[in-house]
Amino acid sequence: MTEAIALEHVYAEIAGQNVLEDISLEVNEKEFYAIIGPNGGGKTTLIKLMLGLIQPRVGTVKVFGGKPAENRSMLGYVPQFHTFDFHYPITLEEMVISGRLGNKKRVFTRYTPEDHSITEEVLNTLGISGLSGREISALSGGERQRAIIARALVSEPRALLLDEPTVYVDAPTEQQFYNILNSLKEKMAIILVTHDIGVVSDHATKVACLNHRLYTHESGEITDDMLTSAYQCPVELIAHGVPHRVLRTHEKERSS
Repeated sequence: MTEAIALEHVYAEIAGQNVLEDISLEVNEKEFYAIIGPNGGGKTTLIKLMLGLIQPRVGTVKVFGGKPAENRSMLGYVPQFHTFDFHYPITLEEMVISGRLGNKKRVFTRYTPEDHSITEEVLNTLGISGLSGREISALSGGERQRAIIARALVSEPRALLLDEPTVYVDAPTEQQFYNILNSLKEKMAIILVTHDIGVVSDHATKVACLNHRLYTHESGEITDDMLTSAYQCPVELIAHGVPHRVLRTHEKERSS
């Protein structure tokens, strides 16, 4: 199986503060690797390392055997939902096809027939081709989510990176989102960072917990030890928008 992304003994810092410590992981093609963890634990920093937007202080990061910045065109990136301005006056098709600009050698160039063909194919795959002429401000939450994914997919990536993609969507939209990922993982590697263990554990082929350090299990399952190590307390549910939520009684509370 082809190795898509690999980190070996990586340390990273932001503004002089250690954010990631001794991170090693390997994601192969056609794997769905989910990384859960609390706010401030380094999940977004990890994504930036994979994209080559920041450099590790120590260790190595490889994307399909090369440097992340050199092979960034092989990656599709779906940022956090709230980072998109859906009030911008463009159509769905215009938003999605702009994802092809990463493949252009010149900044000022027209879209080619191939660009339009690939965009149409992706819109059909995600079931939103009938909305191509609609302004993005008029899209529903689920339609906007698909539009963001489509914009990443038109670059024809070999791996898809997603940063907290379901924080601002409702439950039906979230389920549709995971259905899409289930079909995509047959074609590419998927790396998803999220708070949500309730749903992701049913879909991911590998799962790890990240809180400055990475906690994994050989079987790829989420274990109590992984959660306790990452969250520093017994955890049964990770809630949207909440660093962590303790539903089980702490040992000290039992003894009091």
